[in-house]
Amino acid sequence: MSSHDASFAYFQSPLLEAIAFVFMVAASCNFALYFVAMRKGNWRGFWHDPEMRATVGVLLLGGLLVALLLWVKGIYGPLDALRYGMFNTVSVATTTGFATTDYLTWPVFAPVFMLILSGMATSAGSTGGGIKMMRMLILFSQARRELTRLVHPRAVQPVVLGGRVVDNRMIFAVLAFMLVYGGTIVLLSMVLMLTDLDPVTAFSAAIASVHCLGPGLGSIGPTSSYATLTDFQIWVCTLGMLLGRLEILSFLALLTPAFWRR
Repeated sequence: MSSHDASFAYFQSPLLEAIAFVFMVAASCNFALYFVAMRKGNWRGFWHDPEMRATVGVLLLGGLLVALLLWVKGIYGPLDALRYGMFNTVSVATTTGFATTDYLTWPVFAPVFMLILSGMATSAGSTGGGIKMMRMLILFSQARRELTRLVHPRAVQPVVLGGRVVDNRMIFAVLAFMLVYGGTIVLLSMVLMLTDLDPVTAFSAAIASVHCLGPGLGSIGPTSSYATLTDFQIWVCTLGMLLGRLEILSFLALLTPAFWRR
């Protein structure tokens, strides 16, 4: 949690940012992997996990892409572009929420790209929020299987992840989650816009709340806060945070009569 209103920008320390960067990446990985590695005293299996490799790869490549954009656009020199681009991208992508500068002043691609990453660049069993990388890998594998079926209708191609076949029930559960997730984002955004909140702030507030990210775009950017919102808008965002942290479906299941029926 930020101990100052200026977040990590208060310290102006590349060393502290580097330390925080390492732990943000580490916390985005599945904690069960750390437990198994320490329990067995063998870290080789840690690096063989497909979700962990995808998570770290997306974080590093995403940070490098934003850093390259900042350098090419002349916002910063090469070292500062790498410093600010990597730290802020990883912070937003891991739903940590720290900031060292007002990244809303960057080219519009960067903050929007970072907000999108916040939904997928964390592993299941990590501190991060959002969709989680495991679901994204299953979705991509399922999409690839459907494309193959269009060309080879009689081909048998199970969804495989980490050398194991993914059960169809798991795939259906992921598809159901994505449908409810998308509907939740749209519904919260429309409710916020119904209260005369501008579309950029409303949409980013819905995503940031469901992902439990913190800063969004528009009037709730890294240098502002949710204090600019009305009480009703804050309650809507609070509901979004509850839905996101409890994985949406689990929360909605509590509201169904069947859950309370003996």
